[in-house]
Amino acid sequence: MEGMSAVKYAELGAFLRSRRERIRPADVGLPAGPRRRVPGLRREEVAQLAGASVDYYNELERGAGSQPSEQMIAALARALRLSADERDYLYRLADRPVPVQGGAASHVHPGMLDLLGRMTSTPAQVITDLHVTLVQNPLAVALVGDQSGLRGPRASFVHRWFTEPDTRRLHPEADHERQSRAFVADLRAAAARRDAKDPEAGSMIRTLLHVSPEFAALWADHDVAFRRDDRKRIVHPTLGVIEVNCLNLFSEDGRQRLLWFTPAVGTDSAGLLDLLAVVGTQEVVSAPRRTGGSSSTRPG
Repeated sequence: MEGMSAVKYAELGAFLRSRRERIRPADVGLPAGPRRRVPGLRREEVAQLAGASVDYYNELERGAGSQPSEQMIAALARALRLSADERDYLYRLADRPVPVQGGAASHVHPGMLDLLGRMTSTPAQVITDLHVTLVQNPLAVALVGDQSGLRGPRASFVHRWFTEPDTRRLHPEADHERQSRAFVADLRAAAARRDAKDPEAGSMIRTLLHVSPEFAALWADHDVAFRRDDRKRIVHPTLGVIEVNCLNLFSEDGRQRLLWFTPAVGTDSAGLLDLLAVVGTQEVVSAPRRTGGSSSTRPG
């Protein structure tokens, strides 16, 4: 494996195998099935959860194949429900830099992944405090598009909101001003909660102040407020406008949020979300799938 020693080769395979064998299928939302001959998950199940080919994952456990990318390591860490320390260890075994917490490759807390896996009938996703989408369930992808494959500054939905006009097609034009104000107030709150010298938040704010007069004007108002809950209108390309309540569960340090969408009372959104489970997921299946750093198939 290029870039890795034979010792790390072998240790990577042994570590993956040990983590796979400790997980029960029910822990990751899979049926137990009959006559399991091995403890924990099967190799093909880990490959499926991580979005890898079975052959490639088999090679990794054997200590063969190509050096795993940073994106693949992040996917394996989530699939195997690794702790933060275990995730960092996996990066070091693969001779990849451990990502800074808060970015697009941030480690998702296993508890949040567990909750996300149990939300099978409502759109839900885990995002960072800078609105970088880390992982989505199928209904969230169907509702707002695949947002989890972006890297760099574009990974933040707030960055795209103020720099890429097409992103705003996700919401009716009449709602844009309110959304902009809410994003800026939330970003100010998130940046204040982080260390004052945090490079990610600081760089994002400086960039937006430079390239977006709208952002600069709103930032000068000094509004501050976390988006703990909200009511939004989302424009779906097939189903039209869907009005939803957006609810957030914050991690202990505030760096991550489990965001889920429920139908707004007094609207026909409950029926539309039921249709989304059929129409939306069919569209996602038929659309080209993202790989690595490709952009989403829908704005936002």
